[in-house]
Amino acid sequence: MIATLSRARLLIDRQLPILILGETGTGKEYLARALHEYSSRCRAAMVPVNCGSIPENLIESELFGYSRGAFSGALSSGMKGKVMLAHRGTLFLDEIGDMPAAQQTRLLRVLSEREVTPIGSTEPLKVDLQLICATHQNIESHVEAGTFREDLYYRIAVGIIQLPPVRERLDLAWILQSILESEVPGMTLERNVDREARDILMQNQWPGNLRQMRAAIQYACAVRSDEMIRAADLPSNLMPGKIVSKRHRPGVTQQPSFDMSPDASGSLVERSSARPLKWHTDMRGPSASLPSERDNILRALSASRWNISAASRDLGICRASLYRKLRELRIPHVRDMGSDILMADAG
Repeated sequence: MIATLSRARLLIDRQLPILILGETGTGKEYLARALHEYSSRCRAAMVPVNCGSIPENLIESELFGYSRGAFSGALSSGMKGKVMLAHRGTLFLDEIGDMPAAQQTRLLRVLSEREVTPIGSTEPLKVDLQLICATHQNIESHVEAGTFREDLYYRIAVGIIQLPPVRERLDLAWILQSILESEVPGMTLERNVDREARDILMQNQWPGNLRQMRAAIQYACAVRSDEMIRAADLPSNLMPGKIVSKRHRPGVTQQPSFDMSPDASGSLVERSSARPLKWHTDMRGPSASLPSERDNILRALSASRWNISAASRDLGICRASLYRKLRELRIPHVRDMGSDILMADAG
């Protein structure tokens, strides 16, 4: 990331068109804004345009503007397009891979001639801007398919910056700390996130990248009962049983997979590739087995001093299943309680 950012700073200094590539949520717009703030154009505006969100029949007027009386319903004073609004500043075209073919041609002329002609006008206007584009798509495959102009691609892809997905980054703890501080000033990963929650955050593969990570932290900060974020405060889709599997890479240990499937009697039994369950629950409704199941859980929690990871290993299930059982049996999630109180409840 340090090398990537250093190269991006060199490119913006030379005012070359920049194309930022990366999966959805990797921070492409964050990088574009940071580059604008670092550039010599920082005093002027940065104008963002999402090429995929503007209706095709409006994108031309949105980008290039129109003159007075250009068409029925037009403003009497005309309208400046996004390109002219970015004059002496930065134009950020997000999801440029979704731009219609007709507008690709007009954009190419703007970039080559450094001028724009509003709809209904015959007088071209000179424009001076820094262009930054971004997309999560494989633009080269679109060029090969003929849906994206090859000459425009080579025009915008002078400086290509590839942002890695979160699962491949080595600075995950720094990212989490930065998000925590932005949500609650003074909050730290070491002091305000317990070990179990920290392990879940660090081991998750984050298919939604930074966007998903920020949403998870915002949720945890909103529902926490005190200054500490615990595993129970995290969104349920982050629990180990629902984490997206990591792509196989050398040195990476694959986690056992879990699923819920019916046994011969119709009860849902969790099956693990690592070890069998020591018990299971009939999920179809209340049954006579629930009291003994509660005892088993409380004894395991007592023996592990309410360490969820250790208790789930002793019971032969994953932590997500144990959390689910705690909710079903209405066992409060507490830590480090005295064994006498726990065994009294179990008895």
